[in-house]
Amino acid sequence: MFDQLKDIIVNYVEVKKEDIKPESRFIEDLGFTSFDFMSMLGEIEDTLDLEIDQEEVVNIRTVQEAVDYLATLV
Repeated sequence: MFDQLKDIIVNYVEVKKEDIKPESRFIEDLGFTSFDFMSMLGEIEDTLDLEIDQEEVVNIRTVQEAVDYLATLV
């Protein structure tokens, strides 16, 4: 799941895959805007065939938190 998420992240921000760590914060470390983040969530839903609860994702700050949340949906 972590590697899949990294593949998606690089489509939205200018960062190398190897620079994305579990503790990387989407906004502060990776440079996401809120629009980038919401767009990425849409792609994750389409790619992984999941339905993401918008109220749950507001608490996600790091890549690992996203991986943990997505793991609960699979």
